[in-house]
Amino acid sequence: MATEKITDVRRMLHWPGHMETDYIYTLGLAGEKFFSEIKQNGRLLGAKCKRCRVVYLPPRIYCERCFDKLGEWVNVGTKGSVYTFTMAYVDINGAKLKEPIVYALIKFRDVEGGLVHKLGEVKPPEIRIGMPVEAVFKPQAERKGDINDIKYFKPTE
Repeated sequence: MATEKITDVRRMLHWPGHMETDYIYTLGLAGEKFFSEIKQNGRLLGAKCKRCRVVYLPPRIYCERCFDKLGEWVNVGTKGSVYTFTMAYVDINGAKLKEPIVYALIKFRDVEGGLVHKLGEVKPPEIRIGMPVEAVFKPQAERKGDINDIKYFKPTE
């Protein structure tokens, strides 16, 4: 019965097999502009609401506060600070890493949101909340127009 509530997970039904999950993920208008700017100029752009004066990163098309369409693009710079971080000890396939990879949420001054990315040129004991960091970009010839065009964020003074 469709309304029956399962209270014992051992009673759940399953069917062996494979389900194809082909899909295409598009960047959208804001994502295309954001990644194009990283690829071409090594800059991080946010979208600014003219009414609320809020700058969003990652950029979006509509303001979350007033629902106005966002059309003003602002350079948020390449420097931010570590808001929080975590360390990965295994890779995407579950294999143990020789050195842990540190991922951090990087917040930027006067910006709503932030970017999650790797930290580099710093060892885990030295990392702290609030630590100032700066984006390190791949050489322009190697950029593809995605988030990995930023190699990592490194500590700054």
